[in-house]
Amino acid sequence: MNGDFGYLDELVPGIRWDAKYATGDNFTGKPVDGYLVNRIVGTRALCAALGRAQEKAASRGFGLLVWDGYRPQRAVDCFMRWSEQSEDGRKKQRHYPNIDRSELFDKGYVAAKSGHSRGSSVDLTLYTLATGENACMGGDHDLMDSISHHGAAGIRPIEAENREHLCSVMEDCGFARYACEWWHYTLESEPYSDVYFDFPIT
Repeated sequence: MNGDFGYLDELVPGIRWDAKYATGDNFTGKPVDGYLVNRIVGTRALCAALGRAQEKAASRGFGLLVWDGYRPQRAVDCFMRWSEQSEDGRKKQRHYPNIDRSELFDKGYVAAKSGHSRGSSVDLTLYTLATGENACMGGDHDLMDSISHHGAAGIRPIEAENREHLCSVMEDCGFARYACEWWHYTLESEPYSDVYFDFPIT
């Protein structure tokens, strides 16, 4: 692993994580190439900024739950191959109910060159410190639908408020939102803005 990268759980003590692509709980339905363990990796700059975000979220009664950070290029290539396969229906209703899997790249939900592979993008949500329960956000991770866009109509006021809490915390700590996914943020001062890494997460 590049020396400028580290494990989130080591660099940000107390943060919660569940590396979805190391499990079958993702839109492909199985572990993705390059994710050999359920841990989150990111640049040290990303982890430092997430540490600050964790403190700011705690001041509002929330913790951070991280689903993905650094993503090997081989994982993105795996997504591309998956998108070209015939539909089996197993994950469609949960993750892409209103589009075909072949449209995920064209619609901007998956990229052939992902910011995650640069090591400074993160997928995450909030949970309530008092109960440990995930905050209601009006849709789950990787729900590739217009309901997941920032400012989406049709979500409840509490869900819109929770999205705004997350957005405010992240932007205050140097992250930029991605318009199509309420859970996706990229560090504005990312150290590798044009390098796409492919080392596996082990």
